[in-house]
Amino acid sequence: MSGGHEIPSSNLGSPTPRGAPILSVPLFTFVSIKTTGGRRTWNDDQLRQAVADSTSWSAVARALGLKGTSAGVIRTIKRHAARLDLNTTHFTGQRRWSDGLLRSVLLGSSCWADVLAGLGVVDNGENRVRVKGHAVRLGLDCTHLKKLDRPATPEDVFSESVRPETLRTAASAPAMTWFALRGCAVALPVEPQEYDLLVTTVKGIHRVQVKTCASRNKKGRWNVGVGRRPYVLDKTAGKMPYDPDSIDLFFIVLGDGSIYVIPSSVLAGRVGIDPETYMPYRVGDASSLLR
Repeated sequence: MSGGHEIPSSNLGSPTPRGAPILSVPLFTFVSIKTTGGRRTWNDDQLRQAVADSTSWSAVARALGLKGTSAGVIRTIKRHAARLDLNTTHFTGQRRWSDGLLRSVLLGSSCWADVLAGLGVVDNGENRVRVKGHAVRLGLDCTHLKKLDRPATPEDVFSESVRPETLRTAASAPAMTWFALRGCAVALPVEPQEYDLLVTTVKGIHRVQVKTCASRNKKGRWNVGVGRRPYVLDKTAGKMPYDPDSIDLFFIVLGDGSIYVIPSSVLAGRVGIDPETYMPYRVGDASSLLR
């Protein structure tokens, strides 16, 4: 049979009777595949019109009746647009301003605040980075722009209000700072442990559990939970005390800024306390952070 290689006879298979014909099996079959890779369903004039009327390459593809999300389609129309030397400076993509507008605004601006205002963009850190990055990609000269755009005003002062409900997740930071300011090396566990921090002091390494209470209860007392959930599937199970051999210190931060550092041996067997009954262990005040 023509068009392939013959398989030689072998002693590994069943013996072939003497004089019997040996079949020839093609190893490769060549199939011609029809492709439209080089065919276009649009002409140069249609591409010129689509580019002029669109603000992105995806929009151009859609205007030509093509799939705007296809990378291959976009590469093809970009190649033909470059061949025709078509102007695409008005393209904005997902932006509200074009390359041409950025060039024009840059020439007439003396600072980045003027540039963003000229583009109709809110002046914030994120937008500045995006506009600066785009200018760099376009190779635009920004050396004439001043780094200090304007003097600071009272509106520039960070004035977000404190959210007491975030104290639980924020407390580890002041705990680390408190120990570090006292010359103690502080480390975080690589994997979840019963302790939150490892603190190295002159007496050795201490395992520290950080606890918080954002507000007083109806009786006007601070109720700090110093227990933990048992490792069971039932999430409604009551809390159990920490093993004194697994925790060395409790670092407690209250909603009024009071800081307590209490040895676990003092709280052994407890799952809740009122820190104000442990005043000898009150070591500081972080109330300025909570105002």
